[in-house]
Amino acid sequence: MAPGKGWLNLEAGSSVIPDTSFFEGDSAFKFLNLSKTTRLYGFIGCLIAGFVLSLLGSIVLLFGMLVLFSVLYILGTIISLVGTGFLIGFFRQVKLMFKPVRVFAAIILLASIGLVFVGAFVLKNGVLCIIFVVIEFLAYTWYTLSYIPYARAAVTKAVGLG
Repeated sequence: MAPGKGWLNLEAGSSVIPDTSFFEGDSAFKFLNLSKTTRLYGFIGCLIAGFVLSLLGSIVLLFGMLVLFSVLYILGTIISLVGTGFLIGFFRQVKLMFKPVRVFAAIILLASIGLVFVGAFVLKNGVLCIIFVVIEFLAYTWYTLSYIPYARAAVTKAVGLG
């Protein structure tokens, strides 16, 4: 590939990002007239912000702050999910979440988000909270892998289940 060419050459004028299915249709932020590159920056920014919040939540858990942990961790997860609005829009994201290929992972992900709050606010049980976070992480990973062709098959084969 020639220098300056490629799908993520952010310094090029046009055709910076290829026309993929993620950029078809309207994003949730259409009213802002964001370019594809700016939408990608928004997505990556939300992903990084979500990761940082989840990491901060994990750090405060070491100091025994269970409620703050749950709020930061879940907020990080939700911000990461919101980032897809920059790419494909919220309505389309919800439609894609409940396609048969990923409905099971999506339901477990959403349920575990709620259960982390229940574990922290209602039951005030740190162990249950951690269990729900692990379930959430696994469901989010499985959900995300459903968007990458053959990724689930590769992962199950790599861990010896396929």
